[in-house]
Amino acid sequence: MKKITACAFLVFTLLACNSSNDKKDSSTEKKDNNTAMDNPDYDAGLNLVAKSDCFTCHKLREPLVGPAYGDIAKKYENTPENISMLADRVINGSSGQWGEVQMLPHRDLKKEDAEKMVKYILLLKN
Repeated sequence: MKKITACAFLVFTLLACNSSNDKKDSSTEKKDNNTAMDNPDYDAGLNLVAKSDCFTCHKLREPLVGPAYGDIAKKYENTPENISMLADRVINGSSGQWGEVQMLPHRDLKKEDAEKMVKYILLLKN
């Protein structure tokens, strides 16, 4: 009986330590992520990125060979000019924006597809 009472007390204490502010922040974060995921550019771009070799050099939240997608999204505002410029860098390759490592060209990509991929990446700003 003492074990049950002690366990109940522990569970109650842990639940009481959760503040309502944490719950609000968590629901706001989920809402923001869902907003990005509800964007039609998200699925279209994710499908193209998943079919490509992008994840060989990039991760979502931490640098690998190239910068993390989240860092790219933080650096570049989601504008038509930036989308076009970044799509050109994906197609033609680039170097110097994120250090000495060169991004290899992906000349087989259509500009339209590269732009979809960039739109997806820019939605990952967190």
